[in-house]
Amino acid sequence: MIQIENPPGFVVREEAHKATYENGFRVELGRREGWLGYSSTTAHGEVWIARDPLQNIWLLSVTHPGVAHELSIPRFDVANGMVQLPGLASYGFANLSGLYEALDRAYKLGVSLPNAPLAVFQKRTAALPTTTEAERLTVVRIGQDIFRDALLEYWNGRCPLTGIADSALLRASHIVPWAKCESDELRLDVHNGLLLSALWDCAFDSGLISFSDSGTVLRSAELSEAAAQALKLDSVPAIDALTDAHRLNLARHRAAHDFNATF
Repeated sequence: MIQIENPPGFVVREEAHKATYENGFRVELGRREGWLGYSSTTAHGEVWIARDPLQNIWLLSVTHPGVAHELSIPRFDVANGMVQLPGLASYGFANLSGLYEALDRAYKLGVSLPNAPLAVFQKRTAALPTTTEAERLTVVRIGQDIFRDALLEYWNGRCPLTGIADSALLRASHIVPWAKCESDELRLDVHNGLLLSALWDCAFDSGLISFSDSGTVLRSAELSEAAAQALKLDSVPAIDALTDAHRLNLARHRAAHDFNATF
């Protein structure tokens, strides 16, 4: 049974403050039943930290629904008569390194999940004119820059196929192209994007490859053998972090480029 240290002692307070501060959650929210709360000026949602001194476990609770849904670590059941949970999902860690990794991911999700990029875009472009083509292109470039920054956070700055993490070699690949999106919400939605290395981005954007609902690569008959070898299609892994929202957009990509296989 979980027994939270309440009130949290000096060590818990100091370690919680250090962990949250170093991972972007720098606004202190105070204490609630032994939990220490923090938020961020740039990431959505709150995080709450507590400590079970008997089992030597650090506890994390998150309030953002998207973070709770996509934080891909096992949840920890602390819902019992002894513990009041301040967030939507909770996680337990045997050491601080696990807590740090979870906070880092929670922050990246908090700044990238819908509708965080859209809110940034609307704020930055609210006063900009869109009368001329040049003015409209300026707004588009701002949106694409925001989208790229969000994808870098969401995908941990790494192409999920190649592992390449050199920013100059990474592209923010829209699944449904910018011009074909029905709304700015879809244009700025990280679930409408993949962070791909440059060669993969070109192949995906031109419809020479696509992805199944399980994240495996689909090859067009028009892709040459030389290109297939350069892409290393025989050894590339599946993208294992797709959500249902990704899959809906990928279905549109497959349809647009005549990938008619059954998945």
